[in-house]
Amino acid sequence: MAQVNLTNHFLIAMPNMVDPYFARTLTFICEHNDQGALGVVVNRPIEMTLGALFDRLSLRLTSQILVNEPVYFGGPVQTDRGFVLHEPAGNWQSTLRVRDAIGLTTSKDILEAVGRGEGPARLLVTLGYAGWSPGQLEHEITQNAWLTVEAAGNILFETPAEERLPAAMGLLGLDFARLQDEAGHA
Repeated sequence: MAQVNLTNHFLIAMPNMVDPYFARTLTFICEHNDQGALGVVVNRPIEMTLGALFDRLSLRLTSQILVNEPVYFGGPVQTDRGFVLHEPAGNWQSTLRVRDAIGLTTSKDILEAVGRGEGPARLLVTLGYAGWSPGQLEHEITQNAWLTVEAAGNILFETPAEERLPAAMGLLGLDFARLQDEAGHA
């Protein structure tokens, strides 16, 4: 499985996932290579809005639509740092291009642009990210911790948070509620 590149894929936590950081999560993989993997959880809003985040950063947010949008728990690594998943990818100071249209940006310039109403058309802001060392994610997949499926932008940016996990399962033609806690081995 070492040759598989899961960049731009969803990781769907299996029902037997007991890790409290990842139980019932949908994670978007932003980078996967021989150095490991990096992703952000996209279905776990926290008790903070974009308006509150902008206030905390002393930034102005002019959009009344965005002010009540949730900030998400992106994963257990660097939970004090913001990560902006967005489309289009644009040209920001520090952006990891996931694919041509989607980027993950950590620089403040994107938030300043969002505050002025000049930011990307679609975005999701997380605190923290999920990271795996080389071979770790592949091992977890062989242990039936995750299902994978190519990501869909509409699920990331248009689907309500509580519907993202079932929507990703739908891409596989599966119903999350019908998955078993344990895999069978012949």
